[in-house]
This record gives sequence, structure tokens and C-alpha cells, in this order.
Amino acid sequence: MTRTGDKVSDLVGPYRKASGAAEARRAGGTLAFLRGAWSVERQLTDHRSGARGSFTGRAEFLATADPAMLRYAEHGELRLGGHRGPASRALLYRELPGGAADVRFADGRAFYRLDLNSGTCTVRHDCGQDRYVISHLVRAADWLEERWQVTGPRKAYDGVTTLRRLDVSSSA
Repeated sequence: MTRTGDKVSDLVGPYRKASGAAEARRAGGTLAFLRGAWSVERQLTDHRSGARGSFTGRAEFLATADPAMLRYAEHGELRLGGHRGPASRALLYRELPGGAADVRFADGRAFYRLDLNSGTCTVRHDCGQDRYVISHLVRAADWLEERWQVTGPRKAYDGVTTLRRLDVSSSA
């Protein structure tokens, strides 16, 4: 939801400083940087209900039979308003030439193109009349941040996700 006088870029990105760009390049591209296990902390604000919430859990970017693809699996607990319970999501990441990744939903539908080579990436995805603006920032070899802003007739929320690498050896 864009507030009066605010631009989407001011609310969620693009990030101004890519402190972790060297880590993403050194890893050999987006998939190489993401591969492995991460802790996930997400803060959510639903602008329609006024509810605030959080997600805490674990995510893994796992190898598949296709060496150019990783499967993202996220599991944890969602607290939002009066709700508290398990939550999960899955995505597919396919390597593209130049080190970027084609991100798809688990059923194969297109989501967005992610390129962490510069340390930052802001993308837009339209889902019906709802719009997702997602900004990524590589803060360090073991730290990735995402900012989501979702607006439209069906959804209006912001989210900030911090992913911290659990298996530091895979970032070497």
C-alpha cells in the first residue's frame, strides 16, 4: 500500500547499499549463493486488518535431479492477528546464464527473475490485479534480506524477511 507521498521504492527498496555484493559474486551466482540451509525471520503488517505478525522457521535451497535447479522449502510457525500455526511454502529456482535465477512457484508457474550478482535486486510480479514488489539485499555471505510490498484489491501487506545461513561451510 503506497502511503501519501511515498513511492514504492522508498517503502521497500531498491536498497541503496549492497554490502554483500562481493559475497554473491564470489559464490558464483545467485544459486551458488543461496544453496544450503537458512533460518527465516519475517515480520508482517496487514494494512487491511491492521494486524501485525511474524513467521519464524527454516528454509533450505535443495539440490534436485537437475543440477541447474534448486528447490526452496520453507517451514515454520506463522503468527498473525489471532492466528498461530504451521506454515510452509515451496519455490523452484532455475539457473540462468550470467548467474541469475528464474524463480517459479512449486507448480512451475513463473514468478520472477532474481539476480543477486550486484548484491541487490528489485522485482515486480503481477498476480491478477495484485502487485508484488520484492527487493533483495545480500548483506553478507550468511545474510540475505527481502522486503515485500503487496498491493491490490485482494491483498495489502508488507513483509521484511531475514535469512541467516545455518550451514556456513556451504558459503565458502
